[in-house]
Amino acid sequence: MIAFLGKRLLQAVVVMLILSLIGFAIQDNLGDPLREMVGQSVSEQEREALKDKLGLNDPFLEQYWRFLKKAVKGDLGTSYFFKEPALDVILKKLPATLELVFGATLVIIFLSVPLGVYSAIKPNGWFSKAIMGFSTIGISIPVFLTAIMLVYVFAIELNWMPSFGRGELVHVVGYWETGFLTGDGLLHLVLPSIALASIMLPLFIRLIRSEMLEVLHAEYVRFAWAKGLAKYRVWFIHALKNTLLPIVTVGGVQIGTMVAYTILTETVFQWPGMGFMFLEAINRADIPLIQAYLIVVGLIFVITNTIVDLIYGLIDPTVNVTGGSK
Repeated sequence: MIAFLGKRLLQAVVVMLILSLIGFAIQDNLGDPLREMVGQSVSEQEREALKDKLGLNDPFLEQYWRFLKKAVKGDLGTSYFFKEPALDVILKKLPATLELVFGATLVIIFLSVPLGVYSAIKPNGWFSKAIMGFSTIGISIPVFLTAIMLVYVFAIELNWMPSFGRGELVHVVGYWETGFLTGDGLLHLVLPSIALASIMLPLFIRLIRSEMLEVLHAEYVRFAWAKGLAKYRVWFIHALKNTLLPIVTVGGVQIGTMVAYTILTETVFQWPGMGFMFLEAINRADIPLIQAYLIVVGLIFVITNTIVDLIYGLIDPTVNVTGGSK
């Protein structure tokens, strides 16, 4: 396990170096940092003097090395718009995004598992066919369209749900403010969570169904039936448990992907998270904030994938996370 963690740590460092290099390399194509800092009223001589002072005329590798040394210490630059460290701005927005992803994950788990299992147990039933039809349509509809439809139906027409914002928040610790502890906050979370979940829910329903169908025809399941075990024990203990490994594989990657997909969901619902902040940063050419966002999201992907690999060993003891054979 220690060898595995060391290997994954080395891989994480390489991935983060590549991400930081890409994020730093594209800054020249995102806008003029001096214009964002001082405006257009300064003379050309003053601009050149400021470039020399900030090191913008230095060779690329020298600039990148300077950026890297600061990044290791947690300094990812200062936001042009917020006038504060970019990492602090992201940490203030991060709780909103993580809560949205967590809410969507709960929706996916509590809907995909029973629907996927049912459609595998009774593949020819009318309800199973309806589930498959729904999943096909769900995959085809983009998330922003789902979000707009939810707002129109439940917020505008029925007036059951709020259409934007996080609602009432409670301060927990540090930058963390949560809406999970208030009724109004939970109410504001419902529609965005459903919209974000709509991206992955059809995928997981179909994945669970296909894996369950394969497992239900396995020899050990037939043997469990022959022993006279209760049907629920066969379905949920013997069959479902052995479908978890590929589901966790896909799920770990997709949870990280949802962090990036929150951009569209947060924009429609005006959800004050990292995705909404990222779009605003692009519109304002806030280069340090864009770079910091790319690095933080990349770090979330790396951490998520590492946790998924560790979970492998808990679900299936035959899987050796160190890469050797058992």
